[in-house]
Amino acid sequence: MSETDPHIKLSCRNLWKVYAGEKAPYFKSEVDGADGPALATRMRGDGAIPAAADVSFDVRIGEIFVIMGLSGSGKSTVVRCLSRLVEPTHGEVLLDGEDLLKKTNHELIDIRRHKMGMVFQNFGLMPHLSVFDNIAFPLVLQGVDKAERIAQVRRVIELVGLEGRETSFPRQLSGGQQQRVGIARSLAIEPELWFLDEPFSALDPLIRRQMQDEFLRIQRTLKKSIVFITHDFLEALRIADRMMIMRDGLVVQQGTPTELITNPADDYVAEFTEDVPMVRVLKARDVLDPDQSPAPGMAEQDCEACVDDILPLLSSHKEGVVAMRDGAPLGVVTAASVIAALASRDADRGEGAAS
Repeated sequence: MSETDPHIKLSCRNLWKVYAGEKAPYFKSEVDGADGPALATRMRGDGAIPAAADVSFDVRIGEIFVIMGLSGSGKSTVVRCLSRLVEPTHGEVLLDGEDLLKKTNHELIDIRRHKMGMVFQNFGLMPHLSVFDNIAFPLVLQGVDKAERIAQVRRVIELVGLEGRETSFPRQLSGGQQQRVGIARSLAIEPELWFLDEPFSALDPLIRRQMQDEFLRIQRTLKKSIVFITHDFLEALRIADRMMIMRDGLVVQQGTPTELITNPADDYVAEFTEDVPMVRVLKARDVLDPDQSPAPGMAEQDCEACVDDILPLLSSHKEGVVAMRDGAPLGVVTAASVIAALASRDADRGEGAAS
């Protein structure tokens, strides 16, 4: 069972959030295991709104799990149910094997204060507090000693690149800086689980990409277990280890970005992925040349780097680029291996869309 799997941080099991409908007729034992889409259709026919319908997934320790979908798909409802900011109608939310839906309000407050970090599209900064005091606020609520609190705030300020802005107020900051404050505030409590609901969607495109870069840099350092909500597939592509696409409250497909692009479950998923270039999807480890061996002096790149980032290196290193994993060579990427992989994946993608 996933609730005892040491590699799983969070498990969401058969989660439902139904508005304007009576709970009893739907979740008695005789219909509890009913087909999710069929039950959701029945609810809508009765005038109820299943905002989240039979949603199940796992979040592994240290991974970024992205939930995406169009407006009204249920993705934000799910993340709020995970933290019980919205009370689920039915299901289980297991954090380290313990069901959060069975926790008392007092227990839940303690879990939120010590184990969960949350960042939303609305930065939610307190305008009368400085950057330092905004970040320190959750630590004050925890009753953290002043010296420890100061040290912790300084650490996360450095982590998110806000040095020199400690005494500034939110109105004196750019949108990107305000979002950094929100991220730092959520990190100050050193959460084990981090929820981010479209945190960068209100930012200008250039600032948004910079914040994505900062987010990934922070994640490489902290290795948090993260649930990240977005409606932007290119954003999901940049940050997701695995992802889930939702529609009308239901889960349509789960998998890695590459799996969703090369083998979409239906036309809805295919529409999300059809304009994504494969050079943004494939990693160095996906395009190794089986006939080439690493040699001294060759250029190196992390095996998780996108092909898009390797192409400039290949243009100046005709012999190839060594893909590295944990400091050791995994194989060599060459121009020929990239072309072969792109051709193969494009063919697979076309067949997947046709089927």
